[in-house]
Amino acid sequence: MRVPRPWTWSRTAQRRGFQALAALSVLPLLPMTWAWLASSAHRVTAEPGAGWVAEVPAMPAALVLGAGVVNGKPSPMLAARLGIAAELYRTGKVRALLLSGDNSRKDYDEPSVMHDYLIAHGVPAQKIVLDYAGFDTWDSCVRAKEIFDASRLVVVTQEFHLPRAVALCRAAGIDAFGVGDDSSRDWPVETVAYAVREFPASAKALLDSLVLHSSPQFLGRRETALDRALAS
Repeated sequence: MRVPRPWTWSRTAQRRGFQALAALSVLPLLPMTWAWLASSAHRVTAEPGAGWVAEVPAMPAALVLGAGVVNGKPSPMLAARLGIAAELYRTGKVRALLLSGDNSRKDYDEPSVMHDYLIAHGVPAQKIVLDYAGFDTWDSCVRAKEIFDASRLVVVTQEFHLPRAVALCRAAGIDAFGVGDDSSRDWPVETVAYAVREFPASAKALLDSLVLHSSPQFLGRRETALDRALAS
């Protein structure tokens, strides 16, 4: 009686299978690689001291992205962003601040909390503009361009978020340069957790900006608040 030979992969099939597995293993890294490369020449980390300021090009305004409020006060990471924004204003790198955050419900208002914090730290109220519909990074960038007519901005966020934020704003048509707070010094555990989150977030960012060309949750009419802040 003839015993059937066990089924085996041909060398060609094995090679193609290995190539497919290799491609699948690299696929999750592509969005992160895109964000990193698209922003590599357009960002700097706000290191201790003032040396980083010299690396920031002068721009009309800074876009400060929301990062949570707790009991009516900025979260520690958001406070760090606001501190960078205030320094950019004080040193003359920007002439106005556009604060973009979540105000999706009455009891949660990131932009207003950010506004009050900056005023308490010496930034004039007339130099601050609020965007209440910055529900995610892509929305904030598109609204800065389409609603507030911003063409050149310094984007302020944390270092782990910086490549994606700068890449998205540049994809939205803004000449963007980013400054990031190195949160790993003070919040290492939280920074690692947020950095891991950048993998799926970067995939969504690539789809929103380059594939789907997604519209923000809210767009609306053109506003002149940023123009007035720059002219004041």
